Amino acid sequence: MERHGQKVVLITGCSSGIGLRIAVMLAEDEKQRYHVIATMRDLKRKDNLVKAAGDLYSKTLFVAELDVCSDESVKQCINSIKDRHIDILISNAGIGLVGPVESIPMDEMNNVFETNFYGSVRLIKEVMPDMKNRRAGRIIVISSVMGLQGVAFNEVYAASKFALEGFCEGLAAQLLSFNVTLSMLEPGPVHTEFELKMIQGMKEKEWPSVDPDTVNYFRNFYLPGAVDIFEILGQTPDHIAKRTMSVIEASNPHFHNLTNPLYSPILALKYADETGCLSVQAFYCMLFTLRPLMNVGMPVLKYLTFGFMRKWRISPN
Repeated sequence: MERHGQKVVLITGCSSGIGLRIAVMLAEDEKQRYHVIATMRDLKRKDNLVKAAGDLYSKTLFVAELDVCSDESVKQCINSIKDRHIDILISNAGIGLVGPVESIPMDEMNNVFETNFYGSVRLIKEVMPDMKNRRAGRIIVISSVMGLQGVAFNEVYAASKFALEGFCEGLAAQLLSFNVTLSMLEPGPVHTEFELKMIQGMKEKEWPSVDPDTVNYFRNFYLPGAVDIFEILGQTPDHIAKRTMSVIEASNPHFHNLTNPLYSPILALKYADETGCLSVQAFYCMLFTLRPLMNVGMPVLKYLTFGFMRKWRISPN
């Protein structure tokens, strides 16, 4: 895999969704600035990526096996790259988990943390020393808005992303001394086949160990709301890929990069009240007491996201 002055980009979780679109978009760069190494846990799932890449496959885009849950797999993949030289690391691989928390086995919770948190930590630990030695590098971690604001029935997933945000925030300050930047990308709902299948599967699932009230709230309040949000306000993987490109190309990239402008006011509620009561009560009302109003308001919110709200920024004041 020859690299003719190109920046080497390693991306995880590229078999579908956001990772696939980031890999293809970078490989399609008109100036051919990027040598893209798109990785996935199981190479049997590479067909969609290869098809999307077309003629770019084996030219500007290459596929490699990497399991973020395995120290050995991460090390082998990095060692297989010439001089272990990676200019840009994009840690994207992750899994979701939704449902009443008392019904979720501990091994499933551990798996979420192993992938979403320790998976990124493993990658960064392996790549970071070389970047520090070269005094150059860029790390982009695909987090979630749920890493900044917890959401009911997504407690474990949110916790894994909260941990990731805290780890990276501390590390980002340290890396600036070595001319290495670390940025978080925080998407809201994204239209992917995985997300919609997961929500549909939850509708059919039984919850024998959960009290009837909680099951009712989950099935009849949360799930319908989640479907509405994904269908009306969800972004496409292409949108997230374009935002990733803007972070890569920025001379001074931001640490936080929310992809959906609607979440800025929601997060402002959290930071406006140090007691936390404002944001907790707001989410309670949105989920339970204002559900009919949300059904009416969703299309209006979608319309606004295509207009002036795209220009909004919430300042610390």
